[in-house]
Amino acid sequence: MKKVISGLVLAFVTLAASAQTDANLGIIPAPVSVVRQSGVFKLDKTVVLISNEAANAATADMLNAFIAGNGGFALRTAKSASNNERSILLSSEGADQLPEEGYLIDVNAKTIRVTGKGAGLFYGVQSLIQMMPEKTGQEIAVPASKIQDYPRFKYRGMHLDVGRHFFSVAFVKKYLDLMSSYKLNNFHWHLTEDQGWRIEIKKYPKLTSVGSVRAGTIIGHHPGVAADNIPYKGYYTQDEVKEVVAYAAKKFINVIPEIEMPGHASAAIAAYPQLSCFPDRDTYIDPKAPWSGSRKGKQLQQTWGVFDDVFAPTEYTFNFLQDVLDEVLVLFPSKYIHIGGDESPKEYWKQSPFCQQLIKEKGLKDEHELQSYFISRIEKYLNSKGRNIIGWDEILEGGLAPNATVMSWRGVEGGIAAAKLNHNVIMTPGSNGLYVDHAQSSSPDEPVNIGGNSPYSKAYAYDPVPAELSDDQKKFIEGVQANIWTEYVENEGKLEYQILPRMLALSEIAWSPLARKDYKNFSEERIPLHLARLDKAGRNYWVPTPLGQSDKQIDGDEITADLKAPVLGSKVYYTLDGTRPSDVSNAVTTPLKISVPKGKKLELKTIVITSTGKRSVVSTTVLNNGAK
Repeated sequence: MKKVISGLVLAFVTLAASAQTDANLGIIPAPVSVVRQSGVFKLDKTVVLISNEAANAATADMLNAFIAGNGGFALRTAKSASNNERSILLSSEGADQLPEEGYLIDVNAKTIRVTGKGAGLFYGVQSLIQMMPEKTGQEIAVPASKIQDYPRFKYRGMHLDVGRHFFSVAFVKKYLDLMSSYKLNNFHWHLTEDQGWRIEIKKYPKLTSVGSVRAGTIIGHHPGVAADNIPYKGYYTQDEVKEVVAYAAKKFINVIPEIEMPGHASAAIAAYPQLSCFPDRDTYIDPKAPWSGSRKGKQLQQTWGVFDDVFAPTEYTFNFLQDVLDEVLVLFPSKYIHIGGDESPKEYWKQSPFCQQLIKEKGLKDEHELQSYFISRIEKYLNSKGRNIIGWDEILEGGLAPNATVMSWRGVEGGIAAAKLNHNVIMTPGSNGLYVDHAQSSSPDEPVNIGGNSPYSKAYAYDPVPAELSDDQKKFIEGVQANIWTEYVENEGKLEYQILPRMLALSEIAWSPLARKDYKNFSEERIPLHLARLDKAGRNYWVPTPLGQSDKQIDGDEITADLKAPVLGSKVYYTLDGTRPSDVSNAVTTPLKISVPKGKKLELKTIVITSTGKRSVVSTTVLNNGAK
């Protein structure tokens, strides 16, 4: 019996040809409408760039910088073009008729016109950049086309946890660059944690002098094989925060700070123990747990997980948090302030005579309603300052604060419940591929991570609007976000490895209409092109496994494996003898025809190696011809 591992068609072509043949012109996320025309616009040094509106200057500069870097020439700017001059025109004329953040691109032999206003024009130029192939000779041949585009969701977010591991301002800017390239517009900055407080608060200097420094970190996966005994520290000054917020604004990205409460508060409590229900109680540390330094007093956590020592709902705590938020509000103009609300154990509240008395005084049913009281107080304070809160879906427990937006992470149920209560919702379920700290394959080669298996195909398949909602309720789904928690992400290279290419899948489900989603086109034509460009730009990323390879057992005696490279310019190498493939193994150049002896199994092992030497994990397909 003959079996074929279904092959995925991917021509080994240059970056230039790929964008030219792709129905979406290489653009991620896929636009609302792309109409190909005959011919090309020949972009060379004789073309003039016309952008007469001051508001468009930065976007025009971005485009000219890209052309200079990739074409080797910068365009002359002018107020208009003569009859015989070819031009690129950036304009807001007519943009008021477009949907919010929408744009138009019209390319013919003489003119490239990009129409949009503010973010819309910026996104139009991002799409124009993506549809430009590599230079051939002295020119870039831009395909003639008409593109109409606007986003499906107004909230398109990426999260970054800097509490477990800290990332520099320079890297945060690189992160924002990636987001803006893929039309993501909300940066959720998770600034406080059990393992580190990362933002300067001038009224409470110990938050950074004490709360930003842990004595060490576990080695390996939780609970850890040892402690490293290396102090870990880092925080952002208020000037650095302002710098990041201003940089993001230039890229039409809103920065949402998260100040976690009432749980995940160990760093703040280590700095100011009176925030705890039991200020004189040592931080609980399992006697068998790896640990660096002293085990006495209040400590920052050195391992990962959920911890019982949470904020006490005292007037001291509320005054402290209001003071903190007052400084945060000056730094962040965002309408939204994220206050956490997740994973807050109730054990210390149950043990606390103060908390139990407060429950009675306020007529609350239990500790869950006490948490709702806590969140509601903070919400009222922020509402009085003209801001709204976002909280993780645990804020539903005990009753939802009146104006809160719910971020649904424990599956989709919290989002459904909140939408049915007429609350705005941002969908970010870890079970649907949007927790990009999970593994990207089932290969044992995956670096240490939190667990799970969330390939980019999983996120791509997710629709953020639950079918269970009525049409009226669906309107409360504001958007979608992916989260990167950094327990096991210690450095910039690994962070990029974890988010790419999954960020690209997020961008398409956040921006493109459902009817325009096409996984085959996305994975076989556009992802290979974009990963090759990221490679060229020096970005790190997870190298996909070969297109066409199955992770399921294949039964048969004559098996054909039609494997294609998932990154343009990369090669697939394989073995059948059980050894690990490498760049000295046989390369896949044509479909593999494999004979499996009767009663035997073979293992088809593959690895992808890019032109710059990046390597995929080793993938294995078991080929079985009647073996038990």
